[in-house]
Order: sequence, then C-alpha cells, then structure tokens
Amino acid sequence: MRTVRGVLAGAVVVLLAAGAALAGDFEWMKDFNIKAQADPSGFRASLAARFKIGGAQIDAVIGNTANPADAYMVLRLGEMSGQPADRVTERYRSSKGQGWGNLAKGLGIKPGSREFHALKRGHDLDGGGSGKGKGKGKGRSRG
Repeated sequence: MRTVRGVLAGAVVVLLAAGAALAGDFEWMKDFNIKAQADPSGFRASLAARFKIGGAQIDAVIGNTANPADAYMVLRLGEMSGQPADRVTERYRSSKGQGWGNLAKGLGIKPGSREFHALKRGHDLDGGGSGKGKGKGKGRSRG
C-alpha cells in the first residue's frame, strides 16, 4: 500500500512540475496582454496587418477569447496548422485550461518543432516578442 501511495505522490509531483514548466514557456503573454490592453485599436490594427484579416474576423476571435494574447494565439495556431480561426477558437474553448502546448499538439504542431518553439519565443506583431526571435514559423496545411 505504501508503494502505491509513493508512486501516486511521485506522479502528482511530476505532473505539477510539468504543468508549471509549460506555463513558463508562454510567459511572454503577460506583457503582451498589458500592451494590447493599453492600446486596443493599435492591437486590432496589428492583428489585421499581420494576419491579413478584417474587422469582423478580429471581432469574432477577440469576442471568443479571454484576453488579447489568447486571440493572437488562436490566429497564430490557425496559420501554423492551416486551420480556420473559427475551428481553432472552437478547440480553444473546448480545451480551456489544458494549455497552449496541448492545443498546439491537438492541431498537429509537434512539441519540439520549429513552429512550437516559435510559439514559445513570443509574438511576431510589429517585430515584437521576447527578444529571442520573431517567432515566424512557417505554417503547413494539414488536411
């Protein structure tokens, strides 16, 4: 009985540590949200220019996500996976709380891939990001 409890306790510790490590991978999102919320019209203009989309699609994505960084990630994951933004938004909403890494993986973006590392580095609006790179992975159509 003690062995089973020890194994379970160890598994819980490993899972918690893995979750904390993945959360740290997207640390850039906090600053991104602060900047986007300080200039909502500039943020919208940046999304429109970067993803070549109109106001209606921007409204739809922003209206269905919790914050500006989530809206950016939905659009970026759609681009990388070749999926339309509404499908990525649907998956975002249904997998809430499971993390961006899991959502990316579910869309066919492999952990450890160039695309996945680009997501972790930061955003690519107006040459932004964390300073480690522009995060410009090439999207591939998956079908």
